[in-house]
Amino acid sequence: MIQVTNVSLAFGGRVLYKDVNLKFTKGNCYGIIGANGAGKSTFLKILTGEIEANTGEIFITPGERMSVLQQNQNAFDNETVLDTVLLGHKRLMEVQKEKDALYAKEDFSEEDGIRAGELETEFAELGGWEAESEAKQLLQNLKIEEEYYYTLMKDMDPKVKVKVLLAQALFGNPDILVLDEPTNNLDFKTVRWLEEFLLDFENIVIIVSHNRHFLNKVCTHICDVDYGKINMYIGNYDFWYESSQLILRQMKDQNKKAEQRAKELKEFIARFSANASKSKQATSRKKELERLTIEDIKPSSRKYPYINFEYTQEIGKEVLKLEGISKKGMFSHLTFNIEKGQKVAFFAKNSQILTTLFNIIQGIEKPDCGNVFVGKTIKITSLPQNNNSYFEGNTLSIVDWLRQYSKDQNETYIRSWLGRMLFTGEENLKPANVLSGGERVRCMLAKMMLEGGNLIILDEPTNHLDLESITALNKGMQNFKGNIIFASHDQEIIETVANRIIDIIDENHYIDFTGTYEEYIEKYQNK
Repeated sequence: MIQVTNVSLAFGGRVLYKDVNLKFTKGNCYGIIGANGAGKSTFLKILTGEIEANTGEIFITPGERMSVLQQNQNAFDNETVLDTVLLGHKRLMEVQKEKDALYAKEDFSEEDGIRAGELETEFAELGGWEAESEAKQLLQNLKIEEEYYYTLMKDMDPKVKVKVLLAQALFGNPDILVLDEPTNNLDFKTVRWLEEFLLDFENIVIIVSHNRHFLNKVCTHICDVDYGKINMYIGNYDFWYESSQLILRQMKDQNKKAEQRAKELKEFIARFSANASKSKQATSRKKELERLTIEDIKPSSRKYPYINFEYTQEIGKEVLKLEGISKKGMFSHLTFNIEKGQKVAFFAKNSQILTTLFNIIQGIEKPDCGNVFVGKTIKITSLPQNNNSYFEGNTLSIVDWLRQYSKDQNETYIRSWLGRMLFTGEENLKPANVLSGGERVRCMLAKMMLEGGNLIILDEPTNHLDLESITALNKGMQNFKGNIIFASHDQEIIETVANRIIDIIDENHYIDFTGTYEEYIEKYQNK
């Protein structure tokens, strides 16, 4: 158990949190969410003792071991892969080291023998005799080949290092597992394996992640870092978001009677309880959800952009056709026809392959061979992965920047679109060239909505966006009635938007699958 009592932290004059009181208990997985800069990772550092709060205390049940996912990939460069995993259990390695030193002594004394016996007992209690086989099993589960077990970490590929450090954190069945962005740089198969591991994990898990699908799959509780407080709610990310929005709508509609509001809440909880039953942690979570009352759920003060794509021209029979498109080193003889209503997710090992393909579709680049046919009724609007050309060196204010893409030049009209994307007041006068990555993407989305295209191309649209903007974009993509072709690492977007998958396996092979992402995984990836 971890008990957080009256914890406060401020840097300079800025208060991150004040009088935080939380309790983390065995058998639950807690997702820490909040706006960028709210202090999510900082809170993890307080829990792990890396930094000290200004006031309050963190109590951990005596004897419980905490394991933390290391962020520094180079911290174990002089250790082998296997030893790096074993070092996840610090006390076990200390006992092993002391044992080895005793047995190596030439003048082994009776006192040494007594100490060695004590160490052997502790070593066995800590699972020392099974430790190496358990570490190897973790590495095997993470698809790290046995030939690398005795290779130094400094000689390993960064993508493999990430997996090794994950194995280190999971090793030895820790009582408390703390994971900061654990799915970053992991392939989807490893993420799915980690989800299943955590669903079976019986101790405490505390996670910071921007991966909504991951939070939905594994979390039993959400801790929301918001305006100087950290509030804990039952359920996963979707339950937190939808319940917060429900209460917000009810608050706005003051004419609704209490009975009607309670009925809506009951129906909402019943729906999410049914979904929760799919989880291995379902029973206790479902009971907790069913005990919720309207007073238990509070609307979030966090603001969400309003993303709603609408097209200005109806889509005809022909949308997009590619015939024998090739680009050396990337793909060969790609042939497919996009039909009305299809939202297609594209996959490739290298994101540049998809950027090149999307550029060819738009006529920005030429293929080595093959033809692209765009329907006469089709108007393409796109969000490129690299938007530097739109902003770098551009000293126009945001209002004047967006005015370039609007038929209506009225300032009030332009500001209303920027307001949808959370730019208000003096922010609208900021020069375009000083915008952050997230602000740039929000401006590009406003531009796309103004353009009113009926075929949307999105190349890694969630890059630089916070959870709130990603959630809003996800809904906008779901609600759009036109066609979408996109590339994304956001699994929730892929699962809830795509009804067709085109996976470029290598230069000479690709899979064209009509169906959902889950159906695609079942057919092609779980073999």
